[in-house]
Amino acid sequence: MKIICYELSMPGRNTWNGAWSGEGRLYAIIRRYKSKKREKLAESILKRSAYSYCWDDGWRARVNIREVDFEEARKLRRKSEGFCGYDWMVDSIESDLKIRTPEERKEEKQKGEE
Repeated sequence: MKIICYELSMPGRNTWNGAWSGEGRLYAIIRRYKSKKREKLAESILKRSAYSYCWDDGWRARVNIREVDFEEARKLRRKSEGFCGYDWMVDSIESDLKIRTPEERKEEKQKGEE
C-alpha cells in the first residue's frame, strides 16, 4: 500500500498586496492506494514532485506530492484545513497525471466523441 500527501499552495497570486489569505496554513489531502492497480497509479503520480495549474487571471496553484507513512498521514490529516475546494485537482492528477478543470476534462471528452 502507498499513501500520498497532496499539499496545496498558491505561489502565483494576482492580488493588490501579493498575498493569499491561506498562506501559512496546511491544506492537504491524503489518499491511500491499496490494490496493485492503484499502487501503479501512485508510482506514476510520484514520478513528479509537484503539479501546477494557471488561471487566466494570473493566479497559479501548486500541488506538491510526496509519499508518507501511516503515522505521518494521521498527523497531516489532523493539521490540514481541507483543500480550499480544490479537491478536483487531486482527482484530475489521479485520472490524467496533470491538472485540468472539470470543464476542461468535459470539453476534451466531448471533442473525442465527435
